[in-house]
Amino acid sequence: MLELAILGFLHDAPLHGYELRKRITALTGHVRPVAESTLYPAIKRLEKAGLLARETQPGSGAAPRHVLSLTAEGRRELLRRLAEPPRGDITDENRWFTLLAFLRHLEDAEAQTVVLRRRLAFLEEPASFFYEGDRPLRAEELDDPFRRGILTIARATSEAELKWLRTTIRALDS
Repeated sequence: MLELAILGFLHDAPLHGYELRKRITALTGHVRPVAESTLYPAIKRLEKAGLLARETQPGSGAAPRHVLSLTAEGRRELLRRLAEPPRGDITDENRWFTLLAFLRHLEDAEAQTVVLRRRLAFLEEPASFFYEGDRPLRAEELDDPFRRGILTIARATSEAELKWLRTTIRALDS
């Protein structure tokens, strides 16, 4: 997720590490804050793999700044990750939102639709947070008001996303 966010934001424009961290935190921070001790090793891995380039620019009255940008290989890798996301990026809501934030970089509507259809198929599978044996339980079947709340909120969220997915897929197909 972090590497995808780095590649995605740098696709938009070159950024220095502090600005990149602010943007990633704005996207995912309420759920998974990004620490410098996590961000900078990820940047170094991507740089070592030839996906990022670093340029030193003079700072405004301070130390020089290191500005990061995507290489051509970095752009290809971003597009590959967007077109072929692992199942976890489809099924995990936070990773899905990160993927969705950059899916516009796939310029082929058919490729975008393939990814959206994978999410749609996942959401259409019967599921619950709570089970009786192998049978998923519905909110109406629970006496616990807090667990019922979890399922009620999850259902409303899923219904909204299903509606959006179906509408967007139709629009991309036409």
